[in-house]
Amino acid sequence: MDNLTLARWQFGITTVYHFIFVPLTIGLSLLVAVLQTFWYRTGKDEWYRLTRFFGKLLLINFALGIVTGIVQEFQFGMNWSEYSRFVGDIFGAPLAMEALAAFFIESTFLGIWIFGWGRLSRGVHLLTIWLVAFAVNLSAFFILAANSFMQYPVGAEINPDTGRAEMASLTDVLFSQLSMSTLWHTISTAFLVSGTFMAGISIWWVVKATRGGNEEQAKNVWRKGATVGLVTVVVAGVSIVFSGHHQAVVMTEIQPTKMAAAEALCVTPPDGEGAGFTIAAFGACTPGEGNDSVSHIVTIPGMLSWLSTANAIGMGGDTKAPIKGADTLREEFAAAFDTEFVDAESNPVVDDYIPPVMPVFWTFRLMIALGIFSAVLAVWGLWALRGGRVSKSTALGKFAVLSLPMPFLGAAAGWIFTEIGRQPWIVAPLYESGAGNAAVIGTDLALPTTIAVSPGDVVGSTSVWITVVGLTLVYLVLAIAWFYLMKRYTAKGLNTEESVPEVKADLDDSKPLTFSY
Repeated sequence: MDNLTLARWQFGITTVYHFIFVPLTIGLSLLVAVLQTFWYRTGKDEWYRLTRFFGKLLLINFALGIVTGIVQEFQFGMNWSEYSRFVGDIFGAPLAMEALAAFFIESTFLGIWIFGWGRLSRGVHLLTIWLVAFAVNLSAFFILAANSFMQYPVGAEINPDTGRAEMASLTDVLFSQLSMSTLWHTISTAFLVSGTFMAGISIWWVVKATRGGNEEQAKNVWRKGATVGLVTVVVAGVSIVFSGHHQAVVMTEIQPTKMAAAEALCVTPPDGEGAGFTIAAFGACTPGEGNDSVSHIVTIPGMLSWLSTANAIGMGGDTKAPIKGADTLREEFAAAFDTEFVDAESNPVVDDYIPPVMPVFWTFRLMIALGIFSAVLAVWGLWALRGGRVSKSTALGKFAVLSLPMPFLGAAAGWIFTEIGRQPWIVAPLYESGAGNAAVIGTDLALPTTIAVSPGDVVGSTSVWITVVGLTLVYLVLAIAWFYLMKRYTAKGLNTEESVPEVKADLDDSKPLTFSY
């Protein structure tokens, strides 16, 4: 494989590995803060036990997230130096803000939270975990703003002397319509992941404790944890439906090639017909073959047009609204770029302006389908635990465990959909919907992935091969360690032997700080 393919595989592997930990940290940090708030307000022992139990799992996840995430920033300068040279002044700004502001806050106060039990007053100690939760979500905002710039490069302009992009408006970069939509949807997903995680583990323990004769613990402790998790799943699930729809509408306007691939819409429907939503499809939108290159299975007429035009709450949709297919979009992008990016022989460096159809089509549906597990768990769990009840149902306990990985996989599928759907661009061009062949605008800022990679004479394929294999093996070991630790401490359950710390009970300076987890 050439450098480009290797570099893409490397970044894809490290990103998917890293994204295992991200949504759980985002959501679980706030849920742990909620649990500790309940303990602070009520003084009840069960809330303290739940805080320490899920706090321990949060710390494991947080540590692995840091280790796997820090590698990515080095890759921008090593494997993607042309990309970094071109837009580093813009892309680097939110990354620097994330490190200097958000990450420093979350890491500092997480350390204080870890070692502050019994040393700080309960109110101050509670404040530290809330600051961690705030900073973790602030960190997500900066990272998503940087990624949204790659999808929708506003707030920048090209310096004609250097040929590099420079910041024109930090506000536009941080608060573009896409970054706000992406933030809403990603945070909602994070809470679905963390809510399912808390609910699944708590329900499994409800069943285990009840069948083991410890119904008191099942009812007084684990049922409370399950309730918090299940309520989070319900709220996050509703938010995902609306935020996902809103983001799809935004993407249809600013990145129509992605949505055409997501629906396997090869040909623009005739005026007045509208575009249908396809449940399943196989094939590729091959240039010149139209719809014959894709087999569409179960298509709902007019549904795609309606979804693409309905507002955030699903009102005002038009089943006959025109939606551009891959054929029309290819013509528009070719007219704008076939003479813009060429090699030494004047051949276009982009083979196809439509992203790979099947990976985009199916990851989009997989993202949605995997969320159904969380929905079923919420309905089943709330019914089984209604009115103060506990459950002995082994089927419920097994389904709770089965549901745990599903939102993780769904979030990963969504991220893969987002990144593959941007291809062939690493910085997608600005697009103005409905402007005919003049639809593509802002061509100066667009950057194809093929020319964003580091030159082969600077970073050879051997070097990339070594890092691909090395990082994959290291990340595999870390993933196994993460799973082992999570499983071990989940199965261990509550530490009922530990006494609830008194306020400032241990102020003896001669005693070293201990990692009490």
